[in-house]
Amino acid sequence: MLEPTIKTTATYQRDRETVIALTQKLVRIESVYRENDPHGNEQEVANYVAQYLRASGIKTFVEEVVPGRPNVIGIIDSGKPGKTLLFEGHTDVVTEGNREAWTYDPFGAEIIDGRMYGRGTNDTKGNLACMITACQSLLLDGEEFTGKIILCIPCDEEGLMLGIKHFIRKGWADGVDGAIICEPQENNVCIAQRGAIRLQVDIFGKMAHGAISWSGINPNWRMARLIVELEKLEKEEQARLGRDPMLNWPSITPTILRAPVKGDAQINVIPDHCMTTLDIRTVPAQDHDELLGKIDAIIQRLQADDPDFKVELTVLDNRPATATAKEQPVVQAIYEAVAEVTQKEPIYNGVPGATDGTFLHVHGIPIVTIGAGDRELPHQIDEYVDIEELAETTAIYRLAALKFLAGDA
Repeated sequence: MLEPTIKTTATYQRDRETVIALTQKLVRIESVYRENDPHGNEQEVANYVAQYLRASGIKTFVEEVVPGRPNVIGIIDSGKPGKTLLFEGHTDVVTEGNREAWTYDPFGAEIIDGRMYGRGTNDTKGNLACMITACQSLLLDGEEFTGKIILCIPCDEEGLMLGIKHFIRKGWADGVDGAIICEPQENNVCIAQRGAIRLQVDIFGKMAHGAISWSGINPNWRMARLIVELEKLEKEEQARLGRDPMLNWPSITPTILRAPVKGDAQINVIPDHCMTTLDIRTVPAQDHDELLGKIDAIIQRLQADDPDFKVELTVLDNRPATATAKEQPVVQAIYEAVAEVTQKEPIYNGVPGATDGTFLHVHGIPIVTIGAGDRELPHQIDEYVDIEELAETTAIYRLAALKFLAGDA
């Protein structure tokens, strides 16, 4: 006779239905950050989550980070001494873009052929629902554990991560022994993530008629030279470091390119100002200060060759790459939970982007990132999550919490 598995239990089936319904509810509440739009931020979904947690018997706090953008914090305290485990999942989602390009309503959370479609199903409202359902399940079943669980549900993960910074600054992360970052990683056990440096580069010139170019100073030529040099630097870094086994290649990516920065562009007018932004992604072997020094050296070299090269470099964000040892208890708890729930050998991997976990790592907390959803699907049109994977992830989170808080360490 076959041994029963976690997926055959009544708890699993109950939690499956709960997490599907909760994910649908969260996705249907739009929480794209839209400036000056009271219906276009995290306030409504945060209010719903707070009410849901309180109805589940979870002590809940709501803290406004900036107007209309609150964090929600849930606390489940066993009343027994032990470790503290943190689950983290954010409430904001990126823009849906052109709604007409979607096959399904981006905020409809429709289920078609075993998949739920909508913005946030994958990144990361589905996984937020998983972590809430997993903790609710522990309470419903009266599971015994030691220590406490903190549910960290911040705003602004998709922006400058104001929510997690506020959470840490207010002391909520103090004393946490391990954190599970709930992001779409196909339930791979992700123990590394790329760092991020966001730069704004402004180059200034002199406005003039395009037919009388010698009377102006064209910032576009200077920006072009800089971008070419940055591409060379990217290739040098890739050759120097090689391909990281979990994170692939370090990269330097120009994203926004704008000239003029203010006012209307015109084909026969040389702009007085050109701006680009750089999305730089790093691997643990890179030192951010050293990399910024190399970029500064490029700028100084270009300026030495051109007295009209006037540039300002602004660091918008600077988050280090992270790496967590496989031996960390939180990693071991997740690894064992994945093996038991899926009946498969877990896969160690890395996160291609940065998460709120970066700042928890800097705070000294061992982190592991795992969750339902295709790793390459975030921010795409027709975003979706497999509903069976939601159920599986919920069971993984539930079991990992019990293992981590078992009271044997």
